[in-house]
Amino acid sequence: MTTDAAYMMDGGTAVARMLHRMGRWDEALTMLPPDAAAERAEILVDRYWWRLDGAAAAEEAVSALQPSDPVLAGYLTAQIRYTRLLFSPESLPEDLQLAREGFTTATADRRLTGWATFWLGVLADNVNKDPHAAKTAYRQALGHAREHDDALLESYAVRHIGGHLLEQDREQGIAHLRRSYHLRASLGARPQTAAAALTLAGELPPGAEPDTLRETSGLTARELELTWLLRTL
Repeated sequence: MTTDAAYMMDGGTAVARMLHRMGRWDEALTMLPPDAAAERAEILVDRYWWRLDGAAAAEEAVSALQPSDPVLAGYLTAQIRYTRLLFSPESLPEDLQLAREGFTTATADRRLTGWATFWLGVLADNVNKDPHAAKTAYRQALGHAREHDDALLESYAVRHIGGHLLEQDREQGIAHLRRSYHLRASLGARPQTAAAALTLAGELPPGAEPDTLRETSGLTARELELTWLLRTL
């Protein structure tokens, strides 16, 4: 997940941002100027999240960013650690504590507040198994997204809020999942759209719509090599 915090909207970097959002990480990297350390680190960390490979390259890029932007470097390192906690049997004993510290520190940075709050929510949800803390973080992230017109962050927040709402109000939960899917599609965020399609399909009754959503998700996941999503198909 990218914050878009590092990007400057000019020249090759603007094209890199578009390619990054489309899940074309390797092509995005080729468009960056040599001094674009922050952009390079964000792309490599995001690629690691979706493909679960290239961890060493992501860590190296984040380390190069540390002297010039330690808060962003800490935030991206926390993403790497959370990815490892969630998906890798080789997670390290200190990953949980350092991921929480990195995200917590980043909440004080205006560029990263909303996204860092969201990540604290998924950490609480998926690692600590604390739904109350998770839902609080998601609501705060949603408020920040709407205040700052960050539609991608909104799509993440409403998807996770929707997941919890399914337990109390199934109709509202599905409405949230559907909004997440449409937001991501409208932004051209292809990996995120594929994930949202599969999540929504899993909550709909059998029929043409969930079948189409699963097919679309599978096509994108195979094309972009979205490793953890392929495992769930």
